[in-house]
Amino acid sequence: MSDPAMSGRPPGPRTGPPPGTSGPEADVHRWWALAVIATAQLMVVLDATIVNIALPSAQRELGLTNGNRQWVITAYTLAFGGLLLLGGRIADLVGRKRTFVIGLIGFAAASALGGASVSPLMLFAARALQGVFAALLAPSALSLLTTTFTIGRERAKAFGIYSAIAGAGSVIGLLLGGVLTEYLSWRWCLYVNVPIAVLAVFGAFALLRDRAGQRGAHLDIPGAVLGCGGLVALVYGFSEAESAGWTAPLVLGLLGGGIALLAAFTWWGTRAPGPLLPPRVISERNRGGSVLTMCLTTIGLFGAFLFMTFFLQNILGYSPLRTGLAFLPMSAGIIVGSTQISARLLHHVPPRLLLGPGLLLAAAGLYSLTFIDTHSSYSGHILPGTLMLGLGLGLTFMPAIATATGGVPPKDAGVASATVNTAQQVGGSIGTALLNTIAATSTSAYLADRLGDPARRNNLTPAERTSVVNTAVVHGFTVAIGWAAVILLVAAVLAVLLVNARSPSHRESAEAKPEPTAVRPPA
Repeated sequence: MSDPAMSGRPPGPRTGPPPGTSGPEADVHRWWALAVIATAQLMVVLDATIVNIALPSAQRELGLTNGNRQWVITAYTLAFGGLLLLGGRIADLVGRKRTFVIGLIGFAAASALGGASVSPLMLFAARALQGVFAALLAPSALSLLTTTFTIGRERAKAFGIYSAIAGAGSVIGLLLGGVLTEYLSWRWCLYVNVPIAVLAVFGAFALLRDRAGQRGAHLDIPGAVLGCGGLVALVYGFSEAESAGWTAPLVLGLLGGGIALLAAFTWWGTRAPGPLLPPRVISERNRGGSVLTMCLTTIGLFGAFLFMTFFLQNILGYSPLRTGLAFLPMSAGIIVGSTQISARLLHHVPPRLLLGPGLLLAAAGLYSLTFIDTHSSYSGHILPGTLMLGLGLGLTFMPAIATATGGVPPKDAGVASATVNTAQQVGGSIGTALLNTIAATSTSAYLADRLGDPARRNNLTPAERTSVVNTAVVHGFTVAIGWAAVILLVAAVLAVLLVNARSPSHRESAEAKPEPTAVRPPA
């Protein structure tokens, strides 16, 4: 056996985890814990889209009007996006595992309530409750992942799996919603959460490990009011902009009020003794750049979902189930990009060398979709573009989430994770409203140019008029998708300029180098 003195190591037993492992004691159950965390995250993500497919059936059965049916979606996104920061800070204060379990139980109960709805108001309330408990569940899940896998290749692999689920969960929601609605009932799009949550609760008690909450800690009530109020106003304003228009007084008031509240929230954060979002969490260059990248990237993702869903169903005549199946290759691209490429490379290369190429590839995929028309085929036109988009997003999500949550003190892990989730929710809201407005404006301009002349319009047969309308709709889609591609190009530039962190292996080798010893001059 070698002498510790000769090997350059201090004597005594090794106390840390083996190189490349995670956690203070390298928990042997950590991969099972990842399965529990991933299951909960999948439930939260897919619930944002699974109800979309079921909405027409729910509308017929419960008597929803065209004017209020949007609240099935908006009630969830408002509560979820608006309360994420508060949920993340609660996880830090009372304990992440405890918050995780409470979120699971509450989400299951709200889902059961929604599935049993007998009136529109009951369904709206259940969806809002789902959003409240999702705001507890999502940041506690990501912060548990952050504190369970802290270093080495295992962290990259774990975040690759999590990012694949975060990116592909919406597509899985569309597919699962189509299957459940077509073969069972729209109510099962909500009931399905109950058995998933029950399994996750048992898994959490058996497998998850976490420190207790911070004793004597107090919640920043003024910060919670300002931050959550500002986020709710922004998300609501963007959702209303779709139908009311950007110049509507309600929309302008909500957006202006939201910005003012968030400005006050930022000011208060620099003065409060225990702020809801400590400035140190977001002011670090790499973390802030990664959060901004996530926000912009989600705009492109939601743009593709929004317009490709309408194109496949309304132009190509796909059923809801077939539409969900059509998105599976995109999900496969996200999974491969996250787990097989980013997870393997992030340990060895700087994050921006994955973020930049990933966003460029995703932008190229969106750009290729701007050439579709009413005669485009799925295999020849849709499939290549969505595959490139999925692969590019897979390359992007994993390093962005890992960098945004890396190096955060355990006491701030929950609110840092909530910041990433908030960026995704705000990005999705902005993307849906902004791109939908661009599409509607472009469609109207096209129709005015083609059908504005009454004589020309009257000379068209009904079939020709329908063809012009469909062409105008697709034209609006392609213009909006083009703008989404531009947004991803901007995100690529910002990611390369702002995120300058070195690769984890480079940092670990630098930290492992012994301190130079001073050389004594000869006597």
